[in-house]
Amino acid sequence: MRQRTLGPFQVGAIGLGCMNLSHAYGVPPSAEVGEAVLLRALELGVTHFDTAALYGFGTNETLLGRVLAKHRARITLASKCGMTGVRFDDGIKRVIDGRPETLKRTCEEALQRLQTEVIDLYYLHRWDKAVPIEDSVGALAELVREGKIRAIGLSEVSAATLRRAHAVHPIAAVQTEYSLWTRNAEIAVLDACRELGVSFVAFSPVARGFLAGALTSPAQVAAFDARDIRRAMPRFQGEAFGANLRLLEGYVALAREAGCTPAQLALAWLLHQGEHILPIPGTTSLAHLEENVMAAELVLGADVLARVEALINRHTVTGPRYPAATQTEIDTEEF
Repeated sequence: MRQRTLGPFQVGAIGLGCMNLSHAYGVPPSAEVGEAVLLRALELGVTHFDTAALYGFGTNETLLGRVLAKHRARITLASKCGMTGVRFDDGIKRVIDGRPETLKRTCEEALQRLQTEVIDLYYLHRWDKAVPIEDSVGALAELVREGKIRAIGLSEVSAATLRRAHAVHPIAAVQTEYSLWTRNAEIAVLDACRELGVSFVAFSPVARGFLAGALTSPAQVAAFDARDIRRAMPRFQGEAFGANLRLLEGYVALAREAGCTPAQLALAWLLHQGEHILPIPGTTSLAHLEENVMAAELVLGADVLARVEALINRHTVTGPRYPAATQTEIDTEEF
């Protein structure tokens, strides 16, 4: 696979977001399916694997540790802290906690689950706005000095927060949702990353499955498992989803004209936006994994790029990307 720079590392241009092997999109696949996806990704040249303490409340890191520990020297391993599951009387709940002592404890737990002595890229999953970003990044900088992590990343932050953090310790990567239908990063963060020499990791690059072209009716969304986070996302609800569906026919036709699948068009478009951009699509399907990886070889003409951008953009997509409660948790710029 073609290579790109991820902070101090060289990795395949397309990585693997591992969240949905354990978390977020309904009933997760079996451990055997997760193992098969991870090992096939290795065979296909994927070297950038992205997980988090939050995903499956530790089970995703455990899966990666069990499967990938023996291949550790071949991969760049990224994980996240600052947003984890905390057990209460009524169950495990997601908690954002950026206090230095919490980040250090979470790192120790992650190292054990991942069966490694060092995490290559460790992100602050969310900025805890009750804790100065300088304090949280300062704790991560101590982990770098202790040799427990190699590089620091931030997730879902604004350009201003990135600059504050970068003044404390060099930031290797920013991870934020970015795709044809989510363009918030274009307001300021992409330019700030380019200026500071920070890599940009694009999660949900296929618009949470929408740009794969297989979601074609409201009935499919209604059938999502109760634990599927898309059930609460405005773009997948009611009239907004109906309006967004009307974009698909033209989009699928453009992919066909470009000689690729809809998912490949979405990934190739991202790769054309800048050499510092690295998509991390996730999947539980071996066929989709192979399809995604092949997108790294696609070259899109200027005409196709212009037409797809005109079809799917912030003005044509209906609905915010997050429900209001989730929106308060992130720091990214909004149109």
